[in-house]
Amino acid sequence: MESQRSNNSKDKKGGWKSLLIWILIAVFLRWQVIEPRWIPSGSMLPTLQINERLLIEKVSPKLNILFSTHPQRDSIVVFKPPKPLVDAGYESNQALIKRVVGVAGDTIKIHDGKLIRNDIDMYEPWIMEGMNYEMDVFTVPDNSIWVLGDNRNNSLDSHLWGALPVKNVVGTAVLRYWPIKKIEFIRFPASQKNDY
Repeated sequence: MESQRSNNSKDKKGGWKSLLIWILIAVFLRWQVIEPRWIPSGSMLPTLQINERLLIEKVSPKLNILFSTHPQRDSIVVFKPPKPLVDAGYESNQALIKRVVGVAGDTIKIHDGKLIRNDIDMYEPWIMEGMNYEMDVFTVPDNSIWVLGDNRNNSLDSHLWGALPVKNVVGTAVLRYWPIKKIEFIRFPASQKNDY
């Protein structure tokens, strides 16, 4: 009888230890590897709808900083606001989401409603309308990226506040998981030269 109680006590302690280990693993994964996020605004329409839920991976930004590289062009990144937005009143821990359209060394221009990168008109199947603004040629500085929302005419992005330091990137969108009927990996073809 005494030994049965002792075994039950050991089983309970073992169960709590296992549960604690799994909780610690889950917290570590969320903190360092993958994290859920939701879309708070329409700046990424039509690609991402308001209130959709995404998973972002958080490993590649750390590798980018470690190896002095940058996120992939056309990927969708979540980032902390740059200094101009913090100075304008944004919380420094707030998360924003946009598409990478230029990396260090790229020249970016917006003319006649089109994005021109390195003197090539870019074909961007994810935008619904041309931009209703112009932007002179700008060279993306080292350790920086140029980000724009897919809803180009309704997005607070690099065309207004400048280049984004790579160190501000929190993660890259990899999976839409809500709504359930729209579950899919977030992969987009590379933008190419326009044929028109």
